[in-house]
Amino acid sequence: MTAEPLAEPNAAPGRRWPVPPQDGYTVDDLFTLADLPPHTELIDGSLVFVSPQRRFHAKMIELLLNGLRRTVPQTLRVEREMTVLLDRRNGPEPDLSVVRAEAVTGLEQTRFEATDVVLAVEVVSPDSEARDRDTKPHKYAAAGIPHFWLVEMTGAGKHPVVRVYELDPVTKAYALAGTYREQLKIGAPFDVDVDISLDALQEL
Repeated sequence: MTAEPLAEPNAAPGRRWPVPPQDGYTVDDLFTLADLPPHTELIDGSLVFVSPQRRFHAKMIELLLNGLRRTVPQTLRVEREMTVLLDRRNGPEPDLSVVRAEAVTGLEQTRFEATDVVLAVEVVSPDSEARDRDTKPHKYAAAGIPHFWLVEMTGAGKHPVVRVYELDPVTKAYALAGTYREQLKIGAPFDVDVDISLDALQEL
């Protein structure tokens, strides 16, 4: 089901906003509704629009993307800001995903299934703090994504910190496996060794 567009009273001339269906949107709507802003997500049947991002957000993604791609095995691929289909009413867009290589089908691809994803990474932004810390991790865990990283800027010096979580297959919940502030060096989902210091971030 898709929504019929309706002009809002305060909308700019020519701007038409979609009216949500009674039961909320589905992942089909996410890919068929016209003129959605870039990086729109679907959370619990609601469309979530992305606010302008801080430079920290963009540079931290770049730092991790470069680091992951240096050591990623041929069986996996690192993807930036791609929709992951968790279920009919949830299509979030992790800042970074590590997916199985066989799931990558071409340059026209717009999404991955949750079963294709081995790691989801979220860099926290002020406007998405609750979603990044609470909503998305619970949904990624419920969908069976085995690894999740939460990245934030903390402390008086605004240093990057990466919290690494692993899925407990019994409880279907993430357990904290480590907190990293200067060097992210871990062995899962593959061998990773990335300088995440403030100096490394500022050099980008």
